[in-house]
Amino acid sequence: MRSVGTVLALVVLATVVATFARRWRIPAPSLLVVAGLAVALLPGSPQIEISPQVIALVVLPPLLYASAEEMPWRELRAVWKPVGILAIGLVLASAAAVSAVAVWVTPLSWQMAFVLGAVLASTDPVAVTALGRRLSLPPKVQVLVQAESLFNDATSLVLVRVAAGIAVASAAADWGAAGGQFLLLAGGGTLIGGAVAGVITLIRRRTEDPVLETVIALVTPYAAYLLAEVAHTSGVTSCVVAGVVLGGRGDRLTTARIRLQLHAVYGTVVFLLESVVFSLIGLALPAEVRALADGDHAWPLYALAVAGTLIAVRLLWIAPLSAVVQRKGAVGPMNWRIPVVLTWAGTRGVMPLAAALSIPEIAKDGTPLADRPLVLVLTTSVVVVTLVVQGFTLAPVVRRSGIALEPAHTEREEVEARSHLAQAGLARLEELAELEAVPDIVLDRLRRGLNARLDDARERLREQNGTVAATESADLVYRQLRRDLIAVETVELQRLYDTHRISDTTRRRLQRSLDLEEARLADA
Repeated sequence: MRSVGTVLALVVLATVVATFARRWRIPAPSLLVVAGLAVALLPGSPQIEISPQVIALVVLPPLLYASAEEMPWRELRAVWKPVGILAIGLVLASAAAVSAVAVWVTPLSWQMAFVLGAVLASTDPVAVTALGRRLSLPPKVQVLVQAESLFNDATSLVLVRVAAGIAVASAAADWGAAGGQFLLLAGGGTLIGGAVAGVITLIRRRTEDPVLETVIALVTPYAAYLLAEVAHTSGVTSCVVAGVVLGGRGDRLTTARIRLQLHAVYGTVVFLLESVVFSLIGLALPAEVRALADGDHAWPLYALAVAGTLIAVRLLWIAPLSAVVQRKGAVGPMNWRIPVVLTWAGTRGVMPLAAALSIPEIAKDGTPLADRPLVLVLTTSVVVVTLVVQGFTLAPVVRRSGIALEPAHTEREEVEARSHLAQAGLARLEELAELEAVPDIVLDRLRRGLNARLDDARERLREQNGTVAATESADLVYRQLRRDLIAVETVELQRLYDTHRISDTTRRRLQRSLDLEEARLADA
């Protein structure tokens, strides 16, 4: 981009559009792509050139890390086999199918068609997470879609490197070396990501400064990514592994106040980066089209053929896999509706665009790499098609499928959990009463507050509506004892999650509620 002013204007535009998308309950990535495309078509709009280095080094690490942090360990362990099959098998099948279709319907050489297939073979974690954030999918289905998009990038990255090497050097593919490279990328990235997570865990356990904690949290994804890239392994895999490991331990590493601050800061960073990057996708397409040769006017048809191929291959791959998973019960009761939702949720986004931009411009003999502009246009076009078409229709598809969790279900789960937390607090209170170590007036006040919570939970279970009574801090003894009860409730909350009584979404929501109360007690 040419100037700081252009960057600032883009940030303002993206933020405004994303804000209205949230207010109108429209998928923000889809609306941002449309807005970027509309702005790029206006007369006098500046030409936007996306730098692959900026995307890879600045934008991707925090977005990947934030997506991985939301991944619950419990559901991930339950679906790791289907995820592995999709992350490797489906990527290879998609690359082969797109390559064949591109050779058949486009003027691309077979080498560049292979490059296009490798670039578009994997789903995008940033887009999948952003689109699925507001969908009420069953936990294991949501994790399956999200985990696939996070872990299939190593396979796609190896394919892109092999395909680019063939296109640049006009050499035959060395699949043995490609297998070794995959093991190096995925295995090395996993080890480095785990090591970074271990070091960060030790540091954060010894840190109580909110500012320093925030800096560490912001630096962690960049450290994981850069260390892996320097070691010639997968920075994407390293970043994802670090996020998954630290996300599962986040509640035990810091205090309530710091967790709330990190949530606010990271939420702001992710919002801004997602807003800008999806706008850039729409802004970049017209400039890429203008760079095409005059004979490539049929590129929209090529893009639709490639996008249709990706959807068809994904459905044909997922349908039999769903039948197997149904018999084993890995993701709950399976039927035709879940394969359709899994297929429609497989959008492309930032990762394919970054991979396409990384393709060398010059062949080994010093001549410009033929058909690279068409590969860029088709990649961006397919990304736009999937984000717009699938993005705008994903929520209706989920609703019509009937697999979405009803609001009453999630509310009942949360209310039941609140009831258990109140009971755990009352049990602890009775233990303190027997010890006679706390003034009766404080015990009575705390008991009234917990009983009010319990009565409210029981009433909501009967009526499925209402509000939760809140306790207010009064004096030092009360605050100290209430914090002790919050610790008891936190342990009970984790027990409910570990015993599969509540989902990870409910656990996070209630933990945040406890954190807010603890922070208010500290401020009083």
